[in-house]
Amino acid sequence: MARRRPRWYFSFRSPYSWMAYRDLIDEYADVAEQIEWLPFWEPDDAAIAQLERNKVHLPYVPMSKEKHLYILQDVRRLARARGLDMVWPVDPEPRWEVSHLAYLVAADLGAGREFIAAVYRARWERGEDISLPDTMRGIGKELDLDPALLAGAHADPEVRARGLDALNSLYRDGVFGVPYFISGFEKFWGVDRLPLFAETIRAHSAHPTVRKEG
Repeated sequence: MARRRPRWYFSFRSPYSWMAYRDLIDEYADVAEQIEWLPFWEPDDAAIAQLERNKVHLPYVPMSKEKHLYILQDVRRLARARGLDMVWPVDPEPRWEVSHLAYLVAADLGAGREFIAAVYRARWERGEDISLPDTMRGIGKELDLDPALLAGAHADPEVRARGLDALNSLYRDGVFGVPYFISGFEKFWGVDRLPLFAETIRAHSAHPTVRKEG
C-alpha cells in the first residue's frame, strides 16, 4: 500500500486554524507546497445521519462556557503576538457546509488556495458570516470564479457526496480538532505544533527514503 502524503486538516470556523494557515504560508511556504490540504467541519444533521448509517462517528464534543471564554482570551493573545488584526465573527445560524463544500468546488476550479485565503479574510478580518451563500457568491466574484457554483455547493448532491468522503478521511485519520497535521504515523495537534511538523517534513525532504529494487 502506498504511503499517504503528509497532510493538514484546516477549518474556516477555527481561529487556531486561521493562525496556523497564516504561519504556514508566511513561515513554512516550502512545507505548504509538499502537503495535502484537507477540510474539517462539523456536519449538518443530514450528513450526520448518512455518516451514522455508514458507522462513522465523528468525535465532536460541545464546548463548555469556560473553554469558550478561555479561547476568546487566548486567540486575542496569539493574534496580537502575530501582529494580526482580527474581528471575532458572529454566527447566528452556522452552516459549515456552505463554506467547506464551496472549497471543494473552488479546488476543482484550480483556486483552492485562493479560496481559503479569501474565506479566512472574510471571516477573521472582516467578521463576515461565511454560513451565508451570498458570502460565497461574493468570494466567487472576488476570485473570478462562478458565483453560483460556490453559493450552491452545499446543496449540490454530488458535492455533498464528496463532502462525506472528506469527513470519512478525517474519521480514518482520527482527527478530533484543528489544526491537525500528519506525517506518516506522527500526528500533531494545535497551532503550536506546526514548527515540529514542519521540522519533520523538512527532515524527510533533506533525507528522502531510498527504496531498494527487488
